Amino acid sequence: MDPEGSLTQDDPHVKVMMTGSTLRKVKSRMWKRQRHFRLLEDGLTIWYKSRWAGKGHSTFSVTEVEAVREGHQSEVLLSIAQEFPAELCFTLVFHGRQGNLDLVADSPEEAQAWIQGVRKLIHKAQTMDEKERLDQWVLDWFQKADKNKDGKMNFKEVRKLLKMMNVEMNEDHALHLFTMADKSESGSLEIEEFVQFYKMLTQRDEIWKVFQDYSGDGEKLMLEELENFLTIAQQEGQQSAQHAPELIEHYEPSETAKKQGAMSFDGFQMYLCSQEGSIFKPEHRELHQDMSQPLSHYFISSSHNTYLLEDQLRGHSSLEAYIQALKRGCRCVEVDCWDGNDGEPIVYHGHTLTSKILFRDIISTLKEYAFKVSDFPVILSLENHCGVEQQTVMAQHLSQILGDTLLTTQLDEQVPQELPSPQELKGKILLKAKKIGGLEECLDDTLTDEVSDEEEIANNDDSEDPPAENHNAKTSKSKLSRELSDLVVYCKSVHFHGFEHARLHAKCYEMSSFSESKAKRLAKEAGADFVQYNTRQLSRIYPSGLRTDSSNYNPQEMWNVGCQIVALNFQTAGLEMDLNDGLFRQNGCCGYVLKPDFMRDGNTQFSPEKPEERQGYKPLRLSIQVISGQQLPKVNQKEGSIVDPLVRVEIYGVPQDQNKEETSHINNNGFNPVWNESLNFVIHTPELALVRFVVEDYDKASRNDFMGQFTLPFTCIQAGYRHIHLLSKDGTPIPPSSLFVNISISEFT
Repeated sequence: MDPEGSLTQDDPHVKVMMTGSTLRKVKSRMWKRQRHFRLLEDGLTIWYKSRWAGKGHSTFSVTEVEAVREGHQSEVLLSIAQEFPAELCFTLVFHGRQGNLDLVADSPEEAQAWIQGVRKLIHKAQTMDEKERLDQWVLDWFQKADKNKDGKMNFKEVRKLLKMMNVEMNEDHALHLFTMADKSESGSLEIEEFVQFYKMLTQRDEIWKVFQDYSGDGEKLMLEELENFLTIAQQEGQQSAQHAPELIEHYEPSETAKKQGAMSFDGFQMYLCSQEGSIFKPEHRELHQDMSQPLSHYFISSSHNTYLLEDQLRGHSSLEAYIQALKRGCRCVEVDCWDGNDGEPIVYHGHTLTSKILFRDIISTLKEYAFKVSDFPVILSLENHCGVEQQTVMAQHLSQILGDTLLTTQLDEQVPQELPSPQELKGKILLKAKKIGGLEECLDDTLTDEVSDEEEIANNDDSEDPPAENHNAKTSKSKLSRELSDLVVYCKSVHFHGFEHARLHAKCYEMSSFSESKAKRLAKEAGADFVQYNTRQLSRIYPSGLRTDSSNYNPQEMWNVGCQIVALNFQTAGLEMDLNDGLFRQNGCCGYVLKPDFMRDGNTQFSPEKPEERQGYKPLRLSIQVISGQQLPKVNQKEGSIVDPLVRVEIYGVPQDQNKEETSHINNNGFNPVWNESLNFVIHTPELALVRFVVEDYDKASRNDFMGQFTLPFTCIQAGYRHIHLLSKDGTPIPPSSLFVNISISEFT
């Protein structure tokens, strides 16, 4: 059973990797060390160690690598470009927030072997189906546990392996299965026998039970029985008749069953474990929303202090931080600009020890990565602390580097009554900054080049840095460079003078920034006004300046009142980024999600505090039966430690919908715990609700340890028997860890 098949055996690039190479690992201009790298026999694990260190070595799996960049494509490799030519250099980029691995080969041929080899293996890993993936997972474990590498495992080794796999199991039961699998009666299992043993071990009794409920003969589901299952259990209604034959065609491994138009238990289990059997509606994963409405009608995935990879005081400013945010679907990035020494503007978190990067390098990075995962517009939010001269330099960099990508003129001659749509702005970068005058006066050159900073400093709301002490707030004027001002079209930063003032005087292209505390206050005191304001104008919310550790606030409270640009520290994993990832997982992960219709109508009276007062109010009942868990990740790698998992379901939405319920914990079983417990919720505003499933390791003495989670919009949930494929703290998949649930959604009466 070689899951890599002939690829591993015959490919010349992969052969070089398996033989091994000495590559230089580079961390900075000063830190360059030789390491021996090779691909292990499983065709998936890359192993490396220093040539001098004793036993210490590191490994990572090809499945953790997202892409290979060729040449000087990282800050680190650019810094040593003089020393090592591009054809020797390459960068491995990992999923999630894991740092890059920058490597230098001894020859261009060796570099190419690793670049092409890793790319082929990534492609192979991505195209494996569920069955191959599971086989690969079993094979990996087998090789980890086969200590003496003889391709066999005796019962003692198997017992140790079960512990590694998070299984605490009755010894007699394990021995019984072992003996059944040991067909050759040799007292040890070879890989094929081990796979059999593993299959018996992971026999999904709970799926078998569901299968039995709908199967007449207990052996297979005839077409009509499968339709029945889809209609009743999966709540698919009319679609069932069309869907059933498609599922048989796609998931049934047995040709005999296929010919009968039937589905065997294996096919049934494969369907339930697939993406189609997952909790997320497949059609909602794709780009499916109307993208031709004004920008103000969408939630927009947004990052705060995008240049930081760590905290706000000493953190490392990095171009990689922009690349990572854009890769996650972010569509609004922030740049903090200050005067640099040699006439070149620099970006860092002012008045702190964070490192500095050149403004022009960020703009080049933006040009290259802005539209890799989404074609829809990117908003560049400029926090400008530069004098007029360097502002003009910034304007030149923006125009020269971005060229046509930068939107510098209106889409038509008329003064807009509403903002243009994401569709009309595809492939464009929009500058958000202060502007001299408005779009109406663009033809009038008599305007002064000064913008009064009076209100901004008095209220300190638009700038995220505290005003300098010696400012006389009343007379301070900040000079704006005409060239920079002219590049601002649809995102003119203005001070917020209240909802009444905005209703009477504001232009749709004027937008304000609010600190999280001010936005929270406005949402509580005047929720309906805020919702109405956000139908026509954009709002940007940013974290409090006190969050020097780069922690985040809960974005849900801001989405509840229709704020579009809710900026989070993308570099900080946790609940808040789970919610952000959850909301933007729909609609093709394009970074734009259409707001519900009651938040797009200019005359809306919707208030998140009083959901029952809106027209069309229809609360729903959500009932989740948490059935079982599969191969949950180990929290503690210490040998002999086994988890006690529990599942918590958390609802985020309007205040009345905020709720959480949890199951009891199961002792000593992370491998296949069974709960069979029901958790019930009433959802008053389903269109705004997010549902988060969290698995934790129960600890009665201290805080429970996080094991995995998955968050999705309520509107994207498929009812019925579903698997939830869990994600790590970082938001990356951790196959094959999953939960099996049965979900029912009905009207609340």
